[in-house]
Amino acid sequence: MSANPADKLIVIVDDDDSVRELIEFLVRKEGFRVETAADGEAGLSTIQKLLPDLVILDLMLPRYGGFEILRQLQQGDTARVPIIIVTGRYTDRSTAEMIRQESNVMDFLEKPIKPTLLSVTLHKILGTRPNLEEGGVA
Repeated sequence: MSANPADKLIVIVDDDDSVRELIEFLVRKEGFRVETAADGEAGLSTIQKLLPDLVILDLMLPRYGGFEILRQLQQGDTARVPIIIVTGRYTDRSTAEMIRQESNVMDFLEKPIKPTLLSVTLHKILGTRPNLEEGGVA
C-alpha cells in the first residue's frame, strides 16, 4: 500500500459546482489525483471506467441518486471501492446509520465539509500520509 497520495485517484460526484470545486481543491491540496462528475449518471460511468481508490459521493444527485449509485457500486469491479458520503440534507441518526451499514461506505460527512475532517478521513481510509511540505494537515 503506497503512502503517497499522488498514487491515489479520488472521484468526486456532486451536482453543486461550488461544493464539488471546494472538495476538489481540498483533495488536490492533500496531493491526491482527482476526477469529478456533476451528476449521478456521469459519476457512475466515471467510477466504473477508472476504478478509483476512493469515491466522495453526494446523496442528492440528478440522474441517479446517491443511493442508486451505492447499489450499483456494490457489484463487480467497484464493490471494493471505498465511498465517503457527503450530504447537505439533515440526516437523522437512523438514516445515517443505515447508510454507514452499506458494505462500501467508509464514512459519512455532512455539508458544509470541514477541511480538516475530510483530510484526516481520506488519509485514514487510503493509508496515505499528508504531504506536510505543501501545507497538508498533520
